[in-house]
Amino acid sequence: MASLQLDFSVATRDFDVELALDVAGETVALVGPSGAGKTTVLRAVAGLVTPARGRIRCGDDVWFGDGVDVRAEERSVGFVFQDYALFPHLSVEQNVTFGGGAADGLLDRFRIAHLAKEKPGGLSGGERQRVALARALARRPRVLLLDEPLSALDPHTRGNVRGELHDVLRELALPTLLVTHDFEDAAAVADRIGVISEGRVRQVGTAAELLGAPRDDVVASFAGANVLRGVAEPRPDGLTEVRLDAGAAVYSSDRCTGAVDVVIYPWEVSLGLGAPDDSAQNHLAEEIVSVARVGNRVRVRLRRLTAEVTTASAERLELRAGAQVVASFKATATRLLARDEA
Repeated sequence: MASLQLDFSVATRDFDVELALDVAGETVALVGPSGAGKTTVLRAVAGLVTPARGRIRCGDDVWFGDGVDVRAEERSVGFVFQDYALFPHLSVEQNVTFGGGAADGLLDRFRIAHLAKEKPGGLSGGERQRVALARALARRPRVLLLDEPLSALDPHTRGNVRGELHDVLRELALPTLLVTHDFEDAAAVADRIGVISEGRVRQVGTAAELLGAPRDDVVASFAGANVLRGVAEPRPDGLTEVRLDAGAAVYSSDRCTGAVDVVIYPWEVSLGLGAPDDSAQNHLAEEIVSVARVGNRVRVRLRRLTAEVTTASAERLELRAGAQVVASFKATATRLLARDEA
């Protein structure tokens, strides 16, 4: 299986998008906010925008660089667009084979053979996604590009389609680039994740690596962490005290001095009506801003933090917007990242 080798820069209105990345027979997700440069990367690989410099290769074939710029229609790329871009006047089968592709088993493979004569307007979000994937694969591409493939789905459908997409991509084993603003989608589907911000990739790794050892506050934030700013000073007892910019102090088992970002994941935060008698934990008095159920968990947004607790805990505490609670989290679960103030 040929690998996709990228090392290029694309000038945009606000900044240059810089990327150096090798993608083998795997799925790499680029995660970042809107306008971070994610889709620009896909368009450069597909030949829809021209880099200012660099090289794009698929195996031994140069698609861009060294005086070569292969036209988009001549690059062996399958592209699934954010809105799927299906033709509403064509049937499912006609959409899949549009542009000269062959359906050869794809309708059966994606469980849409029974919909072959249907028009896209009568399909569910998950079914439209399968049609778009089948069309992208009908030309037997060497590289697959997916632009926000799950964003058009409702929350109920999204969970099931995540699993389906993961299994399909694992089976295909094509070099695949997927862009999304949702870390959970990336973690569920991709083998590796790159966090991109303002055109720069901040860190690439597995979901576990990004959660366990984020390189900076941007990575931590996109991995779902609470990030608080403060100033750290080591204590004789082995802990580090951090005076938060927003007031109060917390303690960490990490050793650090000076300006820091304090990283706490929502699932490490417990809530109570008062501070528990536990000196090994940090305690912050907070007001609840909102309460939202997510699956079998409840996400509670506070003034400075977000906590994720069990449904039973939320019901027992009768959590509601405007109520006062105490957020607690262990010093060992409080990560410190040195902040460059330059």
